[in-house]
Amino acid sequence: MYILISFHILCHPSICSQNETSKTDRTCLETDSTVMTNGKNDPPTAQKCSTDTPAKPPRCTELNGAANGPSSEETKAVPLTTGDLATTLAPAEHLWSSSRDQAVKLRMEGSGPGSETPITVHQMFLETVERFGDHPALVFKKDGLKVTLTWRQYYDQCCAAAKSFLKLGLERFHGVSILGFNSPEWFISDIGCIFAGGLAAGIYTTNSAEACHYVAANCEANVLIVENQKQLEKILKVKDQLPHLKAIVQYRGELQQKIPHLYTWDEFMKLGEDVPNAQLHTVMDSLRANECCTLIYTSGTTGNPKGVMLSHDNITWTARTVSKVINPNCGEEVLVSYLPLSHVAAQMIDIWCCMSLAGTAHFAEPDALKGSLANTLREAHPTGFLGVPRVWEKMQEGMKAAAAKATPLKKRVAEWAKSIGLEYSYSAMRGENMVPWGFMLSNNLVFKKVRAALGLDRCKLCCTGAAPITKETLEYFMSLNIPVKELYGMSESSGPHTVSITEYRVGSCGKVIPGCKTKLENPDADGNGEICFWGRHVFMGYLNMPDKTLESLDQSGWLHSGDLGRHDEDDFLYITGRIKELIITAGGENIPPVPIEDALKNEVPIISNAMLIGDKLKFLSMLLTLKCVMDDNGDPTDDLNSEALDFCRRHSVQATKVSEIIANKEPAIYKAIQEGLERVNAKATSNAQRVQKWVILERDFSVGGGELGPTLKLRRPIVVKMYQDKINEMYGAAAERQ
Repeated sequence: MYILISFHILCHPSICSQNETSKTDRTCLETDSTVMTNGKNDPPTAQKCSTDTPAKPPRCTELNGAANGPSSEETKAVPLTTGDLATTLAPAEHLWSSSRDQAVKLRMEGSGPGSETPITVHQMFLETVERFGDHPALVFKKDGLKVTLTWRQYYDQCCAAAKSFLKLGLERFHGVSILGFNSPEWFISDIGCIFAGGLAAGIYTTNSAEACHYVAANCEANVLIVENQKQLEKILKVKDQLPHLKAIVQYRGELQQKIPHLYTWDEFMKLGEDVPNAQLHTVMDSLRANECCTLIYTSGTTGNPKGVMLSHDNITWTARTVSKVINPNCGEEVLVSYLPLSHVAAQMIDIWCCMSLAGTAHFAEPDALKGSLANTLREAHPTGFLGVPRVWEKMQEGMKAAAAKATPLKKRVAEWAKSIGLEYSYSAMRGENMVPWGFMLSNNLVFKKVRAALGLDRCKLCCTGAAPITKETLEYFMSLNIPVKELYGMSESSGPHTVSITEYRVGSCGKVIPGCKTKLENPDADGNGEICFWGRHVFMGYLNMPDKTLESLDQSGWLHSGDLGRHDEDDFLYITGRIKELIITAGGENIPPVPIEDALKNEVPIISNAMLIGDKLKFLSMLLTLKCVMDDNGDPTDDLNSEALDFCRRHSVQATKVSEIIANKEPAIYKAIQEGLERVNAKATSNAQRVQKWVILERDFSVGGGELGPTLKLRRPIVVKMYQDKINEMYGAAAERQ
């Protein structure tokens, strides 16, 4: 009923005990007993997060002005204890770099938000383990049984993995590429790599062998972590073209072939048992907050992906700042990990914010997009949930389909309750706190049951990001007393730049996070300008791409997003378009496509995807797809889904397949689409913004088909290339008539 995304787990045996930790692993943890235990075996389940009262040891010269590098004495290794969070910074001359081993200056404020002491990923993990070592960190299923790792066990496993990476010869600032669905092994590989001085680099599971090769080669990967045989086969096709590759680790399933330097997860985790703790500690002590530790590869919609270099400080400062906004109390948050961890949003929330908050991450199953995520949500009862717009739309479609089968009485009750819910949600949004008559009854009859069915009954914060979401979808969930709040950011800002938490506005992506700044460059008469970021979340640069780095960062160090936006009188940010997505017609008119596309989908609910065409052309046209059933691989079929079938029945059409509607140019459906388009055109601000032609494509857009990226964002340049013949037909026919 509710279709979303995610992933499965297979674990090393030593992970699978809640109460036992190997002596080898515990030694790594306990070598600094003052840090890890501090005489506290049972930390309380909720404490004030340390982000509220960060340790304030004396700062070195570098931290006072973020201008000059520290002295040689200051660059010596410092004790990594949570009682002394001061850490020296590596010498740096610039705010940006495109070299893997070159440190950068931090955009530190003199006081208040943004002035917090920089720390490394290792230090942030230590802080959580010291205070919440016995609190559950990771929850997953193995062989159908639930397994829990505490924060201390989780840390032990990351140390064990780090030793194994060192044993395999992981070199400083070389990559460990991870190719697989969300799992404890993904988390442990990522953090273990960072502990060992490497660069963690996720690869999307949908990538081809060639795309996997590009990422692994770009980060000079020494080790590749793959989920299963399917992903391994991609790497085996290109491994001989990876001169830096020393080992491959498969973390799920039996190896189907024996080849040199290919290990199972069990074998990998045992490799480092004879690596001295002192060797690992030396590496950990050498980590610096202003050096790179993670690479986020962009989806590459207009060329090869760019490796976004994030420093320890990018990650830890952003995670601690956002965590403080989400919840000042640690040890309370529960989330479900299902979005691709190669994407910055999932990684920041699932790994880093969860670490800062001492939260508990539950892992969804690989078939989450096919329906199982609802089961995981009901089992985990998360306190927060992030979904890309398409996830919320799928949930909405599922609930609408279920509601269509209800009795007339239940339908009337539901519609009445939803009208009350929408009224209440708008009142709460405005801060009026006016409870309309009938709300309590609606809550008991409808809202609580819907939340429970979705597994969101404990969810205090529902968010969306990564792509635009329609007002219609937002209001649908508001009517069920489930306000979905928008976030905004990018890989280059370590994830979030603006958030909607306690305050929100429909259509706005919130206010800038504390310690950061926004400026709108070259604003027009309506206040729309390019959104530029400043703060400690701004990335270091693109790996090996100095020219691209300087295209994104200006001489003052501001990050240029390429997005257009405006502020309202209360400083809420609204995204109004994207510079590269703007359609500039042959007549020179600048047209943002998303509002027009969303308006048509809202008018004609049988439409699944709409893409506006018209760049350098005489008029606007649209590529349309119809809502259909997705198969087990998430690919579109020819069968109309229940919502599309309901639309057909309301228009007295008996078709059940997309191909039937297109083959017959089903008059009632084509007329309904044209009438919907005319209603959208009637609201156009100029003739140039009216859509004159459209065509229905034979299949819906999908990740597998190439039209959508890994986070379900529309890949416009690729779609244009794929359907150039259809586009030419529309404009050729129009030219002939002229």
